[in-house]
Formats: sequence, C-alpha cells, structure tokens
Amino acid sequence: MKIPTTLKHKPVIVTENYENVDGRYAYDSDAKGLSLGLAQWNDRGKLDISAKVWRYTGEKWSRQSEELPLHRVLDLAILVCRTKRHFQDAYRYENLYDTNNPIIDRVGLQGDAMTVEVCTSNDKINEDIKLFNQVLSDDGELIGERLKMLSTLLKDMGY
Repeated sequence: MKIPTTLKHKPVIVTENYENVDGRYAYDSDAKGLSLGLAQWNDRGKLDISAKVWRYTGEKWSRQSEELPLHRVLDLAILVCRTKRHFQDAYRYENLYDTNNPIIDRVGLQGDAMTVEVCTSNDKINEDIKLFNQVLSDDGELIGERLKMLSTLLKDMGY
C-alpha cells in the first residue's frame, strides 16, 4: 500500500511495508508505513523534518497516524536504550527499582538533562513495573535485533 503524498506531511524517505516488520504485530498491523519527510507544521521559511507512522483502518488513513520531529524519535530511542539497560540489573531490587531513588539516569542533552525515572505517581507501579519487565523480557529478541542494527549503523556512521 502506497503512503499518501497529498497530505500535509510530505514523505521523502519511506518504508511502505512496515506492517510486515512491526514487531509482534508483523503481518497483522494497522501501521502500514513509516516515512521521513517535511513536517506538516512547517511554516513559510521554516522547515522541519519529521518521522511519521502511517496507520490504515482498512478503509482510510487513520487520524491516529503519528508524526514526530526527528529529535523526539531519537529521544525515544535514548529512552528505550536507557530503560533496557536499567532492567538488565533491575533484579537486584525487590520492586525492580530503588524505591528510595527512582531516578534511573540523567541524560545530558543541550545543556540540561533528560531525567529517566520510574513513575512513582502510578498507584500500581509495583505491579505495572513487573508486567513491564515481563513484556520487555518476552520481546527481548525483537528489541535486541533492532538495537543491534542501530548499533551497527551508528558505528558505521562513526558514532
């Protein structure tokens, strides 16, 4: 299925078979494609590139399609990596995190830091973090394959 090119987001680089590789939803996903292109919020004289996940309901392109600026995509990748790293050693804690210090890390970005922490305002955090850990473990192969590819590409690019 071809990603639309007549909407406000203007695709430049696309993956039109994303539904075949969408993790556990592969071959049965409403996320039909990914694109990098000119952002829909571009103003005259100011251009941004965004990433977009294109969802299709079976009848029309969905309003639930997401568009993110590239730095947010990378911030999410950083968050995923830091989270995955935390859970490699989380077994050391009774509740899978240090209840006295729920901050996992402060990742320095642009003169400040992105705080990565356990959401202790969640009333059911002790239950939810165990479920989260289980899913992270169950999806280890899917996530690991993508992290390995990301690592290879970053090394190849000199990072």
